[in-house]
Amino acid sequence: MGNTKSSALSKEILEDLKSNTKYSEAELCTWYQSFLKECPSGKISKQQFEGIYASFFPNADPTAYARHVFRSFDTNADGTLDFKEYIVALHLTSGGKTLQKLEWAFALYDVDGNGTINKNEILEIVRSIFNMIPADDQKNLPEDENTPEKRAEKIWEFFGKKDNDKISEGEFIQGVMDNKDILRLIQYDEPQKIKDKLKEKKQ
Repeated sequence: MGNTKSSALSKEILEDLKSNTKYSEAELCTWYQSFLKECPSGKISKQQFEGIYASFFPNADPTAYARHVFRSFDTNADGTLDFKEYIVALHLTSGGKTLQKLEWAFALYDVDGNGTINKNEILEIVRSIFNMIPADDQKNLPEDENTPEKRAEKIWEFFGKKDNDKISEGEFIQGVMDNKDILRLIQYDEPQKIKDKLKEKKQ
């Protein structure tokens, strides 16, 4: 429903998203329609966002991770995601250029937003990732990374940091670029499941 202004994506936002993501105009317009159906106000609250993640991961608890992802994409800190923030989030978590993804990953791990990451922040995000891994899958993880504490320790060691040190954004990006194994450890890599769910919703 709604008038044409509210149900059509503005040309400016459309062009911006087309140039900054890998999505086509047709995809963006289709997603916008389903976005408005789910969120008639044109904005997603943190609770709605957590609900979306919960539907993606029925056998796990993605609440904490969803909360951190939401924080990292709520660029104007108004407690909601508009369509543009939502699509950028989708793009970066399921594709995106490496540098863009790493800038986002840094923002995700910088829990208090002070521009550096400490060991506790790494552990907090890694714990939220573990909550999304079904218990059976956790059993198959390598011995040195089969708990949040072990994985956080392994990441910290990759950066050669002492317990009380901090990691800057530049160090973080360079470290991950230099060692692809860190990338595997810092992310929850099941974007295909999210993309498949969105395709289901579009049909």
